[in-house]
Amino acid sequence: MDKTVLQPVLLTAALLACAPMAQAASTLVYCSEASPAGFDPSQYTSGTDFDASAETVFNRLTQFKRGGTEVEPGLATDWEVSPDGLAYTFTLRQGVKFHTTDYFTPSRDFNADDVLFTFNRLLDANQPFRQAYPSESPYFIDMGLNTTIKSVEKLDDQRVRFTLNNVDAAFVQNLAMSFASIQSAEYADQLLKQGKAADLNQKPIGTGPFVFKRYQKDSQIRYTANPAYWKPEDVKIDNLIFAINTDAAVRLQKLKAGECHVSGYPRPQDIEDISKDPNLKVLSQPGFNLGFLAYNVTHPPLDQLKVRQALDMAIDKPAIIKAVYRSAGQLAENALPPGQWGFDPGIKDAPHDPEKARRLLKEAGIAPGTVINLWAMTVQRASNPNARLSAQMIQADWDKVGIKANIVSYEWGEYIKRAKAGEHDAMIYGWTGDNGDPDNWLGVLYSCAAVKGSNYAKWCDPAYDKLVQQAKITASQDERIKLYQQAQQILKTQVPITPIANSRVFQPMRKEVQDFKISPFGLTPFYGVSLGK
Repeated sequence: MDKTVLQPVLLTAALLACAPMAQAASTLVYCSEASPAGFDPSQYTSGTDFDASAETVFNRLTQFKRGGTEVEPGLATDWEVSPDGLAYTFTLRQGVKFHTTDYFTPSRDFNADDVLFTFNRLLDANQPFRQAYPSESPYFIDMGLNTTIKSVEKLDDQRVRFTLNNVDAAFVQNLAMSFASIQSAEYADQLLKQGKAADLNQKPIGTGPFVFKRYQKDSQIRYTANPAYWKPEDVKIDNLIFAINTDAAVRLQKLKAGECHVSGYPRPQDIEDISKDPNLKVLSQPGFNLGFLAYNVTHPPLDQLKVRQALDMAIDKPAIIKAVYRSAGQLAENALPPGQWGFDPGIKDAPHDPEKARRLLKEAGIAPGTVINLWAMTVQRASNPNARLSAQMIQADWDKVGIKANIVSYEWGEYIKRAKAGEHDAMIYGWTGDNGDPDNWLGVLYSCAAVKGSNYAKWCDPAYDKLVQQAKITASQDERIKLYQQAQQILKTQVPITPIANSRVFQPMRKEVQDFKISPFGLTPFYGVSLGK
């Protein structure tokens, strides 16, 4: 992108971000990489949206320990599971306050009514609020929770019971995920009466560590500390600002200049430079992620297996890793990352073979010069730090076998919206696990239930789906692994995706940032974070 075009916006953002830092030592500025599409976590699947809402404004019934995958109590203090695994009774935390803002003042504490509103809205298309503000819940549906959950009932103000239609081995972990953030039923009622139901997605109210103040698209989001937070030791800064900038080079400049304290998604080539700066530090750990290319199997000629096989083996993946990921990337051959239990180490790539790719395309009746629209993300992700360059290299590889790739890009929110609608032919995408369970990959990204959601290949294979669904309702982890490994074999054989790389995660920040924990799920949490001298 041309920096001369960006300059006026950057100066404005820098001034806005810099002023509060000079005034208050307890103001933390995060240089984020994109604007969120909204602030209702149930509507989205992107880390950008979750960082701006679920990780700041909201809580869930259960939550993951900071920096790990272990589940701990959240808005529920404990829970009991029935012997048949079909009923979960949660005891709710008492004395939890919803946020008080200039647009809402709660009259009561968090209770069972809020849990019922949150989940009944996701379950029931005829629920009054959902009728007033029609919205989809892609993650909820992609994971099959709309059919898994039979009912949610209030036992009393402090207890709720979820009854399931089938066993879900990862149910407690699922409730710790961002989409399950608890909304205020009282706030929703107020919005309904005012005829402003859509404000739920623009003016959020939660119980989380930070209170939403205002949002200026492509510029900044402002939050203040929640003075009544139920876990006060997690709130150590007075103000939190997301300063939004899509240019990684500019984010690095601002970090070095002290205009932000933490910066998202650095370029791999900048890590060494950051490490040498005495005012900065870089946290890192192996990534729980995958960068991949999804083929929309509903679009000819990608509906033909031979075509997908040809495009897959035409791609020089090691060259992409060397140019795009550098030392941070490792070759991915599987749809699961190596750190995920259930990963099948026996899965191997077909050899890189342009000559065989040309033969397969000829056998499939594909004429030289056939055009395929190749979509490339405009945002950086740990799973792919430069999707545009990746697309250009794939374009060159496909050109060698007679396929003309037309590279298409959109603003991030539009990219996801159009991809869910299936407008793409092939698209570059990435995923970071959300709950440590294989279903979060094999179910959410490739199941039949997810075809209208995060299954961007739009691929539905009955044999694969049967294995994944059976694994989800199986209690024994050993049995689940066997089922998931069979599913991985089918996925590899049918080629709805080309796995490209797993990458190491790097998080640059100023030296004064204390106790920041890298999330294994690709999120950027600031609860528990403080600023030293």
